[in-house]
Amino acid sequence: MDFGLKDKIVIVTGGATGIGHAIARTFHEEGATVIINGRDQAKLTKAAAAIGTRAHGVVADLLTQEGALALADFAAGFGPVSFLVNNIGVFDVNDFFEVSDERWMEYFQHNLMTSIRISRLVMKDMLARNDGSIVFISSEAAIRSIGNMTPYSVTKTAMLGLSRSLAELTRGTNVRVNSYMPGSTATESVETYFADLAKQQGKTIEQALADFYRDVQPSNLTQKLIDPALHGRGVVQLMTNAAMNGVCHRADGGTIRSIFG
Repeated sequence: MDFGLKDKIVIVTGGATGIGHAIARTFHEEGATVIINGRDQAKLTKAAAAIGTRAHGVVADLLTQEGALALADFAAGFGPVSFLVNNIGVFDVNDFFEVSDERWMEYFQHNLMTSIRISRLVMKDMLARNDGSIVFISSEAAIRSIGNMTPYSVTKTAMLGLSRSLAELTRGTNVRVNSYMPGSTATESVETYFADLAKQQGKTIEQALADFYRDVQPSNLTQKLIDPALHGRGVVQLMTNAAMNGVCHRADGGTIRSIFG
């Protein structure tokens, strides 16, 4: 299937690793020019080379407005941005009663404000051109609130509200804003988490994962971590489907027991 992405400009924030990298790779495979950002030029250069010849990395820290401007200006040098993937995020397992105010603010800065800063710039231009598509990479934790990941769940829930609110601004235009909720995925950080957990428990990684799905996510229908490449395909399909605006697309392996989404 031709998604019409040849020569289109795509920004994937935090696209050097994990789900973002998989999304960037899929856009590139479909003929797009892909811009990724981060804070380490060497890491970005390596990641862009792995994605392909039309991938470019720019040092731009979206924790600051200056970084957002740097990313938007860099991408604009290649042409109008047709697609923006808001992918930056942090997570950890924590005790709600021990999470400091400072750590809460770090979560909001990483998981929400990075998206807000770049969307403010890119979406305004999309509306002026009457063309563009934005997606927010949320998480199944936004719906399946997790007690030992409260700041993560809360900020990912807020991202769903942000996405729908911005979609309301597109009424009657050819600009669309959606959100995407992946489940537990075999990214570097998640694999490291399970490797450390297995070591602590004196188990193999396979045993730790089996226990996780039995005890923590028994409702998951696949009972395994998701290949990041599958999210690449899912996001491209969501972002190029003109019938989808203001929606949340679930790709959680069936963890959330719902017939909607």
